[in-house]
Amino acid sequence: MAGHSQFKNIMHRKGRQDAVRSKLFSKLSKEITVAAKHGDPDPAANPRLRLAIQNAKAQSMPKENIQRAINKSQGGDAESYDEIRYEGYGPGGVAIIVEAMTDNRNRTASNVRSYFTKCGGAMGETGSVSFMFDKVGEIIYPAKAGAADAVLEAGIEAGAEDVQSDAETHTIICSFEDLGEVSRALEATLGEPESVKIVWKPQNLTPVDAEKAQTLMKLVGMLEDDDDVQNVYANFDIDEETMASLAG
Repeated sequence: MAGHSQFKNIMHRKGRQDAVRSKLFSKLSKEITVAAKHGDPDPAANPRLRLAIQNAKAQSMPKENIQRAINKSQGGDAESYDEIRYEGYGPGGVAIIVEAMTDNRNRTASNVRSYFTKCGGAMGETGSVSFMFDKVGEIIYPAKAGAADAVLEAGIEAGAEDVQSDAETHTIICSFEDLGEVSRALEATLGEPESVKIVWKPQNLTPVDAEKAQTLMKLVGMLEDDDDVQNVYANFDIDEETMASLAG
């Protein structure tokens, strides 16, 4: 298994649904507020806001929460968030990208650096690991959206670059510039997706043994739990047996 999404599944299986949900809503709200503040508060005229709202709805975020986040962007006392990317190496030489939104750069940088240090990793300069990733558009549908062949055909028709299906989801990859166009085409065919976002996709994966995997998951967990961190991407490859033992 590879990447950060499997770690999120572990978090849910450990019975942390309420805490995870509350934190997720907070991060979704922050993205909506920033998107509305830096663009038009009307989602029809603001592609970034439209995607943020779509992702919030996919996570069953209440309409009043979404509207509150939009309203917050228009107030004179609206908080100002900086968008920052941190890069570094975790246990086992795994490359990690951390995307954050913060109203205090010093606090966030200090926290992220401390997480890396505590887990035997090291933060690097911007660009130190991102060259090992591709910035792409990612559209995720639940397995029930259709058979793998049908989703593959829909993806090709919509202009996607890759479609991967498993027992739980269909993951459709496209160039990040085409994300809006491809997602709209897919929605007309397959309905509303679970998520639509720009992600950092690793070009190659780094195998991690059981010992390093435990420390790596601790690091990813600390990063994910930080209120200023929006997304964590990593190029790890952990076998299913090790992942299952970590989930237990």
